[in-house]
Amino acid sequence: MDCLKKTLLFLLSCTAILLSNNIVAATNVGLNYGLLGDNLPPPPQVINLYKSIGITKIRIFDPNVEVLNALRGHQDIGVTVGVKDQDLAALAASEEAVKGWFATNIEPYLTDVNITFITVGNEVIPGPLGSQVLPVVKSLTNLVESRSLQISITTVVSMANLGESYPPSSGTFTPLAREQLTPVLKFLSEKSVPILVNMYPYFPYASDPVNIHLDYATFNTEALVVQDGPLGYSNMFDAMYDAFLWAMEKEGVKDLQLVVSETGWPSAGNGDLTTPLIASTYNRNFVKHIESGKGTPKRSNCSIDGYIFATFNENLKPAGTEQHFGLFEPTDMKPVYNMNGFLFATFNENQKPGWNRT
Repeated sequence: MDCLKKTLLFLLSCTAILLSNNIVAATNVGLNYGLLGDNLPPPPQVINLYKSIGITKIRIFDPNVEVLNALRGHQDIGVTVGVKDQDLAALAASEEAVKGWFATNIEPYLTDVNITFITVGNEVIPGPLGSQVLPVVKSLTNLVESRSLQISITTVVSMANLGESYPPSSGTFTPLAREQLTPVLKFLSEKSVPILVNMYPYFPYASDPVNIHLDYATFNTEALVVQDGPLGYSNMFDAMYDAFLWAMEKEGVKDLQLVVSETGWPSAGNGDLTTPLIASTYNRNFVKHIESGKGTPKRSNCSIDGYIFATFNENLKPAGTEQHFGLFEPTDMKPVYNMNGFLFATFNENQKPGWNRT
């Protein structure tokens, strides 16, 4: 779909939500729903939370039965369902195994759950499991096409696929990424299905906070920081996004949509680099950037779809920053920091999410 059509659809969907819910929600922004915690609220309460704050798309990392059952009847929420990395080998070896996986994990929910994407592996390209992605993507694509299901099959990759990324026009894939990812990209391009990319400006900033300015990493300046030929960059996110686009083009893949499957900023875990204020600033400005529909310097006026990581702080993830990417505390479902004015414009911090708004 071209940028103009996407922009028009975006504006129409925003208008519909404003009229029907009297809230301001960024329809191009979704949330990742991770489950690596032992104190998480029950899925039905989480789904009520999403609905109360106007979230219309979420991503789960595996076909969790409790979550999918909680989504029954809530077809206003599109869900991206992940295939577990450990399942890839068996699925890549057998189309019958793929059919069995689909029958068990997707089939029971087709009538009353709005499954929009199935993602084959999470950041397994480049790596030992990378070669297993394309066979599974092809098998699942054949299966959904044979049944005329409106489910897109893709995979999720990280910026580790780039061997060069600065300046953005120098973006190139590593040799292993060229071997494993390029065939996937070409197949997705043929099917007009986006590639999903996890993109975190936090990590390069945290690795070099002396030379990378915080305002550049958090969308907090309008000043040009990087000039790359005719293209100027005032934030690191756009530079990362465009570097991936350049790398794809150098492999002969042009105009493939890129969806940001994860982005965010931890609110604790790494001293002064991870505070609630910085996390709030990044996520607020990310949403504003997405809502603006202005795209990036390389793809101007082409709206971007993105998912913030994550819904909750998850205490079973590795200690440190990994436990502090959440927007909400799991025990009481209260915001970790002030979110008014960016993702959930009418959210009352003193209100317990998941119940009716006043």
